[in-house]
Amino acid sequence: MSDTDSACWRSSEKGQEGPRRQEKDGPQGLHQAGASGGEGGGDTEMTQQETAPGPVLSKKVKPPKECFLIQPKETNEDATKTRKRKKKKITDILAKSEPKPGTPEDLQKLMKDYYSSSRSVIELEELTLPDSCFLKANDLTHSLSSYLKEVCPKWVKLRKSHSEKKSVLMLIICGSAIRAVELIRSMTAFKGDSKVMKLFAKHIKVQEQVKLLEKRVVHLGVGTPGRIKELIKQGGLHLNPLKFLIFDWNWRDQKLRRMMDIPEIRKEVFELLEMGVLSLCKTESLKLGLF
Repeated sequence: MSDTDSACWRSSEKGQEGPRRQEKDGPQGLHQAGASGGEGGGDTEMTQQETAPGPVLSKKVKPPKECFLIQPKETNEDATKTRKRKKKKITDILAKSEPKPGTPEDLQKLMKDYYSSSRSVIELEELTLPDSCFLKANDLTHSLSSYLKEVCPKWVKLRKSHSEKKSVLMLIICGSAIRAVELIRSMTAFKGDSKVMKLFAKHIKVQEQVKLLEKRVVHLGVGTPGRIKELIKQGGLHLNPLKFLIFDWNWRDQKLRRMMDIPEIRKEVFELLEMGVLSLCKTESLKLGLF
């Protein structure tokens, strides 16, 4: 065999030996070959993973925060204002109530309530008036003239026999000067020839009224309790000849208040009653009426 033939034989033998080794090694040999021969490929894959853009991560949406309104603490002043607002006024109470005629019991109850804090039980009993001293109360159907004609049927005869100065036969007590003028106009049918005098403070001085009462005989006096009380104090008006005392009881002003619903007037009325009116009522020489 020549040198050329021997070289060809060795090369063919090596080529057959390669597949045999691969068969013997199996997958393990292939894996090792891939690992050894793929070092450059591994770097490429790593570079691609690093440079390839990953999936965009969405931002986490925060849940909405709950808002709580903190109520301001109520102060003493706020509480007082709230109480004042909730307090019912006499106007609101009267607006919801139906008008009712005044009764003698109403006057008796007001007197007891007014004096309960300053009088003993025995003194309160002394203030109680007999039913016989009260005239028939107005049932809200009368005018002033028709009411006075009903409760004073003998008025004409009574006024003709009256000749004493500084006195009147009938007093009509109301809450204001304007109301007094209205009452004088509304009693035209009853008064006839009777002499009527305005007994209130508006535009009229006390001394002027005292002089008028001294000069002439007056049958009817219409006015406010404060001025009538002042005239009695100054000796310009005597109560002994008085026969009728009429309260303008059921009339209401713009705020729906009656005369006795106003504290100042109520106080003056009770002070007037203590200046001799109550004693005259108990002797039954004086009659009380609620118009």
